[in-house]
Amino acid sequence: MRAELKSGDIKISEVIARATADEAIAKLKVVSLLEALPGVGKAKAATIMARHHIAVSRRVRGLGQHQREALTREFG
Repeated sequence: MRAELKSGDIKISEVIARATADEAIAKLKVVSLLEALPGVGKAKAATIMARHHIAVSRRVRGLGQHQREALTREFG
């Protein structure tokens, strides 16, 4: 999944949607998800998470509705 994100084969909205059915994705930390995106490293991921009020320890399953929508708007 992370390789698909890095190559652009899959969008972050699809990964978030898969989290409801896939336990491995649901348990993935949001920071790891963001760092898998092309052009996003540790510093940029931290900035994005701060901007959307996402805790560093948050997992994909724990994202709130507004946080999911914000990430989807930003990354598709």
